[in-house]
Formats: sequence, C-alpha cells, structure tokens
Amino acid sequence: MNTRHLGRLAAPQRALSGVLLGALLGALPGAALPASAAEWTVDPAKSAIRFSGVQVGVPFTGRFERFEAAVEFDPAKPEAGHATVLVDLASARTGDVQRDEALPQKDWFDVKGSSTARFEATRFVDKGQGDYAATGTLTIRGTSRPVTLPFHLAVEGGAAHATGRVGLVRTEFGVGQGAWASGQWVALDVGVEVDLVATARSASGH
Repeated sequence: MNTRHLGRLAAPQRALSGVLLGALLGALPGAALPASAAEWTVDPAKSAIRFSGVQVGVPFTGRFERFEAAVEFDPAKPEAGHATVLVDLASARTGDVQRDEALPQKDWFDVKGSSTARFEATRFVDKGQGDYAATGTLTIRGTSRPVTLPFHLAVEGGAAHATGRVGLVRTEFGVGQGAWASGQWVALDVGVEVDLVATARSASGH
C-alpha cells in the first residue's frame, strides 16, 4: 500500500464531540445560550474545537472550521439542558493538503452522501466543582451512537470558559472504509478537544 497517500486519511469524529461542548456555550459566533439569567456570546478568536489522531505512527491534529449550535443550558439547572450541534464535515482541516482533500471523500466523511454531523445532547449532569457531563446521540455518515462528553465550565466576571475532551472510535461511525477500516495505517481511536471562551450579556441586550 502506498503510504504516501495516507496523509489523506484523517481523523474525523473527534471534532464532532468537541462540537457538543461548543454547543454548551453556543459554539457559533453570535450564538447565545441562557445561563443564570444571562446569555453568552462565544468569542471565535479565542475558541477552538480540535481533533487528534495517529497516522502511520505519527500523531496529527486538526479542527472543524464551521459548526453551529442551538443550546439551552443553565449551570444552576443542568438537568434541564438541551443542545443540538451541527458540524460541517467538509470544514475539517489538518494542515496536510492530501489528508484534507481525502477527508471529505467517500472512504472518510463522504460529504456528498451526508455533509453534516449531528450531536443532540438530552441529558446534562453536574459532577461538582464545575465539572459536567453531557450525554446524547452523535450521528456521522448516517450512523448514530450514544456519546457522553465530560467538560469543565468556569464562569467569572461575566466570562465563561468551557474545556472538554472525549475519545471516539472512528469505525463505529463508518469513518475509514476499505483499506482504512483497520488501524494499520490510521489509528481507530481519535480524540476531540474543546476550548471555548464566551462573554455574558444581559437579557436587555437582545
């Protein structure tokens, strides 16, 4: 097998979950999320959703550049939270031209068949000390699986900072077909890291 083209393999899903965390604070620029009588606007310049994987033994990282979220989340009442996150799979970027060209193709994200990944969180649990867990369903390439995203939320002086990480197995979502279905060239395990910064605005700011 020509390993020269392995750069095209990429690691999809992590961003996906990462996106959920993004949802928790309204991951889109301008997206608002109610929290303790306040709404939050994410600062895209200070926020990021990253993914990581291993290809032919070499670690790599990437990000999803476009996603949107509809979120209802109050840290004081997490059990009432709900989030729906949509991710543009064609926006995955790793900095490697071959890999970035391969990700949207049929063996990987197959964006012609389904260009959007979806995460719907229906249960939030307060773990204490600013830690939470968001449980819901992640759908990629038409395959849905339960996913729980742990995250830490800090709110201070009108600013919120959410960070989280979740591990996924790409083949559970059909990502990596044919020769890429094994972990020989690209590891099956991928990671998603989310780092979001948001500022609060009063309800009168609508």
